[in-house]
Amino acid sequence: MNLVELNDSLHDCQRCQLSTGRTQVVFGTGNPHASIMFVGEAPGFYEDREGEPFVGAAGKLLTELLRSIGLERSDIYIANVIKCRPPNNRDPLPDEIDTCKPFLLQQIKLIQPKLVCTLGNFATQTLLERKIGITKVRGQVFQLEHFVVFPLLHPAAALHQGNLRVPLKEDFQKLKAVLDEMSQPPILPNASSAPTLSDSQKSPKDTPADPPTQMSLF
Repeated sequence: MNLVELNDSLHDCQRCQLSTGRTQVVFGTGNPHASIMFVGEAPGFYEDREGEPFVGAAGKLLTELLRSIGLERSDIYIANVIKCRPPNNRDPLPDEIDTCKPFLLQQIKLIQPKLVCTLGNFATQTLLERKIGITKVRGQVFQLEHFVVFPLLHPAAALHQGNLRVPLKEDFQKLKAVLDEMSQPPILPNASSAPTLSDSQKSPKDTPADPPTQMSLF
């Protein structure tokens, strides 16, 4: 199955309660061969209307931040954990995340990005498979089996809380440093010295048998 076929298979998805209130499924958009993928939470009002992720005010801010580090939206692929808009933009429910997560993972598998930037709590927790706040892991690098996860604050949060704009810009400057380093010839790390999340940051219920490794690149 390719991205087009996966998109077509979800066109009239009825797998959860969100199907009753959405305008359309918001699958994802961008370069299908991108080495960098951004993952947000769920479609909002404008995304639901236009059928593309990040086309509202948060999307405009994301575009500005990408350009500040030399990237265009055509360089990346953008998707959300949840493909349908929750009523009144409420938080996704656990069963909705569980229903949609396999399709996000299929997108990642088909695109094969080297780096996945998670925007906000829900995307970060979904891919790291642990309950941890974005403020504790933002701007850090986590090596998973097939790709690197780089959590960032969500642009929508910065729009609602002006004091988060500076930290969000800092996150993107760190992202640029990560991308610059990843473009260099690989250097095998000393696995024994790579730090992992502390016990205080882990949720026993949600911690996988082999947790992702947190890498310090700075």
